[in-house]
Amino acid sequence: MSIEVWISFVLASMMLCFTPGPTVFLVMGQSLNHGKKSVIPLVTGVLSGDIIAMSISFAGLGALLATSSVLFSAFKWIAAGYLVYLGLKAWFTKANMEEIDTTQKKSGKIFKEALIVTALNPKGIIFFIAFFPLFINTNNAVLPQMLIMGLSFLAVSVLSASFYSFFSGYLRSKVKSVKFQKAFNKISGSMLICAGAVTATLQKSG
Repeated sequence: MSIEVWISFVLASMMLCFTPGPTVFLVMGQSLNHGKKSVIPLVTGVLSGDIIAMSISFAGLGALLATSSVLFSAFKWIAAGYLVYLGLKAWFTKANMEEIDTTQKKSGKIFKEALIVTALNPKGIIFFIAFFPLFINTNNAVLPQMLIMGLSFLAVSVLSASFYSFFSGYLRSKVKSVKFQKAFNKISGSMLICAGAVTATLQKSG
């Protein structure tokens, strides 16, 4: 793989990862709700979800999703429903400033939610199987190129999740009153519900 092709792939991956979508809305919403301590479980959850989605795609499910409207719709509605559930839960969470200091106890739960949302994104699964081949030079060994692109995409994904998580967590850390915590709970809940709505409107490629 030439350096020019690799740079083009990284730039395309950055455009995809940094453009607001279900995962970005989830990361921002959870960071606003739980603060900077949620950064590590969120980022590792997104990373794990991407690895799962990438593995599923390379195993062939991505192609099946691209051709099966029923399967695509099933993935879409499961992911959308889960996001709306998370949004409603955040919306109705009672304000409690002590909760900010106990985020570490919830790390496993935050990680799981980020993993599920990222791994269940049907567009993400299809992206891996449809997008990667565009940058592969069939005259050279394919596996090394796939590994380079896979690791590069994961690095960009981690960078994106970290950016949105740190930024939202920073804003959340500046809020010290119950009144503002209530407002942030509503904001984070609305973001997650919005992410569910975006996912529900996804259309199958082709």
